Amino acid sequence: MARKSRSEDSAPKGSPEWMTTYGDMVTLLLCFFILLFSFSEIDVKKFEAIIQSFQGSLGVLDAGKTIEPSDYIFSAYDEDLTTKQLEELEDFRKLQERLEAFLEDKELEGNVLVTMETRGLVLRFQDNVLFDSGKAIIKEDSKEILAAIAEFLEELEFQEKFVNVEGHTDTDPLRPNAKYETNWELSVARAANVVRFLIEEIGLQPARFSASGYGEYQPVASNDTQENKAKNRRVDIVILKSELTTSAPYNL
Repeated sequence: MARKSRSEDSAPKGSPEWMTTYGDMVTLLLCFFILLFSFSEIDVKKFEAIIQSFQGSLGVLDAGKTIEPSDYIFSAYDEDLTTKQLEELEDFRKLQERLEAFLEDKELEGNVLVTMETRGLVLRFQDNVLFDSGKAIIKEDSKEILAAIAEFLEELEFQEKFVNVEGHTDTDPLRPNAKYETNWELSVARAANVVRFLIEEIGLQPARFSASGYGEYQPVASNDTQENKAKNRRVDIVILKSELTTSAPYNL
């Protein structure tokens, strides 16, 4: 059996000595970052804003959307703007839940839909909830519904929000002896009459409201069946997000 040389006998056992110094340095760095983390605060609102910008990326949103358009991702690093947007979004969600409960109590959940869109909260009055076919006079029994919704609009969180009322129709032409010659005029008249009711009979501030008529040109379904045509005959009350009204001619 060969004898070990003196150099082999004197070789240090275990890891190289430089590993000890390196290990101490890594441990100190770890402690340093733990201390930094303990002194910092996680901006939960900012994190939620970024997450909301990616909601739907797995294709689970309504109407088959795969990505939800959002400005949150672009303003996530602006703390004031992000916080304001998140607070407004939370207010809209709470209002949506309360409106849905109100409509369910009135047994109207199938005729008036409440949806959250990128432009704001939308109350969609289906088909003949507010008006008879071909007419723009608000039904008497529907005025109670509009009056109740006006109470929501007058709450502190929403009393300065701008509201757009939109009239829509299907593709069926109006009768020859109808008061309105085209669906354009009918849709505009319906939206305008809803606005007039909220302003003149309820007393809401006029500068908050606008009326638009789109006729048959912004359908939510194809006009190939009577069921789909009924979906397109609608009046939308849109409570707009603040970011969409910064250029409004009147500031409340």
